[in-house]
Amino acid sequence: VILSHLTASRSLGGRPFSRSLSMSTNFVLDAFGARQFNNPSYTGTQINYDGEKFAQQVNDYHDKGYPLIDGYAPFCKHLFLPNFADVLCGYTRITPENMNSIRCGYDARKESELPVLINWLERSEYPPPLATHLDIILYDREQITKEYLALGETPPDTTVPYGIISVKGQLCDYELPMQPITMMRNALGREEGGSGVPLNREKYMESVSFWKDHVSIK
Repeated sequence: VILSHLTASRSLGGRPFSRSLSMSTNFVLDAFGARQFNNPSYTGTQINYDGEKFAQQVNDYHDKGYPLIDGYAPFCKHLFLPNFADVLCGYTRITPENMNSIRCGYDARKESELPVLINWLERSEYPPPLATHLDIILYDREQITKEYLALGETPPDTTVPYGIISVKGQLCDYELPMQPITMMRNALGREEGGSGVPLNREKYMESVSFWKDHVSIK
């Protein structure tokens, strides 16, 4: 999933956001996740919030008892938190009213990636609602290091156990299916920008069942 850190590295020097570390600091904003913050050109879920303060809030919620939830692989965890940052929802149901406005195009998130076909609604045409919850997606330090090295990049100089690699605005407090194309991209391996997790047919079909009726807003 961690595919390119070029944009974030220019603003962060290739390092994650950090706070004064204490025993309760388990999460830090990775450069890949930092692309979503205060970045009007980012085409996914945008977060207008100070990145360092956001990471501190995530740590604070975890300290208060919000648990880590297992993700799609052993290195991936989730935290489902109230939407404290006024993040907008990143998806909507496909309806007769919006289906003719769905756009398709080939997209590559970095030059070395093969373009893949994606679809979306323009947020300017279909303003998304305010999310009720945030899905904080976390990768452990070992996986983040492997993905940086596979792309020929220097890993972050931190020992904080988890990096925040993505934030999703949702209308529920549980994990939504990963998009089918993301599963395929992960299966290509870290050298192609994926995580290296093989494709799981059952999970893939669950993803298709959800995303055939929903579309991203960007």
